[in-house]
This record gives sequence, structure tokens and C-alpha cells, in this order.
Amino acid sequence: MNKGDLKLRTFNFSIDVIDLVDLFPKKKSTDVVSYQILKSGTSVGANYRAALRARSDKEFISKINIVLEEADETLFWLELIKEKRWVENAVIGRLLKEANELTAIFTSTLITMNKKSKI
Repeated sequence: MNKGDLKLRTFNFSIDVIDLVDLFPKKKSTDVVSYQILKSGTSVGANYRAALRARSDKEFISKINIVLEEADETLFWLELIKEKRWVENAVIGRLLKEANELTAIFTSTLITMNKKSKI
């Protein structure tokens, strides 16, 4: 997967998170979770774009760490949403799959970059 594909994929993930929140029932608890997952879910793509503009490998690693943290936080909120059954399983299942895949990609990226920086 090239950087352009991943840039688009993280952008689409942000759109999917926004669409997910629009499906929530209107309650105080969903307001809080909506805010949290909107922040973390859209930060994945925004911070990945920032990582692409890194001026050094060290800066890239730092920014990808942020992307990974946001992706993992988004996974937490998705798991909570699934447990609360606020949306259909098919919808949440697709997002959980994508969040897990993005987390794996960024984990792998960090492992590769950390090895590279030690050479």
C-alpha cells in the first residue's frame, strides 16, 4: 500500500466515523461518546497527513505514534459502542475491522521505522 492509498483510506475512515455518529440515538451518553470518537477517529487521518510532511525520520516516528494512539483510542470507543448496541452489528463490525487494520498498519510502520533508525 502506498502513502496516497493510506492517506485516502484514513480520510475515508474519518468520514465513516462521522457517519457512524449520525446513527446514534439521542441521549446524554451518546453525546459524550460521539464527541470522543469524533475526535479520535478523525485525528487518525489528520495526523497521518501531518506525518507525511515530517522533516525527518524521528519526526515521522513521533507523528505515527500519535496516529497509532488515536487509532487505538478509536478502537476502544468502537468496542464500547458495539457493547451498547447503539448501531447495527454490520455497521460497527466494518468499522472495527478497518480500525484494527489501520492499527496493524501503523504498528508495522513503527516497527520498520524504528529498525531503520537504529541502522
